[in-house]
Amino acid sequence: MPLRVSAVGELAEQLCDADFDLVEQWDRVDKYFAAWAEQPGLRMNLRHHLLNLPNDRAEAIIERSRETTTHFAWCLRDRPEEPFTFWLHEYKQQRDWRQGYADSVHNHRYHFCTTILRGGYLHERYDARLDPDTELIGSAELLQSTPCPVGASGFLLASDFHRIPRAADGTMTFLVKSRSVMPWSLSYDPATQESHRHVPVESRLEQLAHRL
Repeated sequence: MPLRVSAVGELAEQLCDADFDLVEQWDRVDKYFAAWAEQPGLRMNLRHHLLNLPNDRAEAIIERSRETTTHFAWCLRDRPEEPFTFWLHEYKQQRDWRQGYADSVHNHRYHFCTTILRGGYLHERYDARLDPDTELIGSAELLQSTPCPVGASGFLLASDFHRIPRAADGTMTFLVKSRSVMPWSLSYDPATQESHRHVPVESRLEQLAHRL
């Protein structure tokens, strides 16, 4: 079966041509994404895309990407004029996880859609209750626990709280994220009942200067 134009470019074109505000109607983005994620040969197409990147674009991906305690987050596409970014998440072997990221109860500063390309994980959704004084998470109640195999897809809003307590070795996911809609995210450790606020470093430059 011949490869089409890059799956990454195909999805970007669909989202750029959408006749609605992506951030305000993220549930509609998920309908585009779910149909795109079901296409045959998606993994092969993404592999082909990565193997044929020019050197400058490959270097740009490396510079934009980062390591977390549970996975490597590869930023495949980030263009300032687009209201979204594309990512590949490459999960580490479970024995190499360090506590405090995907395995904590947390939300995100952005909305996102995701699909599992390889492996699989256990996905948990939570009802998190915020302390009105600290604005941190005071408690979290498990709402749903779902095993997600290859091909599973879904979306979360920035206000949703979830957790991935474990993932099969070799798990990889593809994500489309909105631009940030919140100034920070929150996490909560069910074992210690400690909550933390996570402020992106790029928003702290002015504070840094005043703290010198």
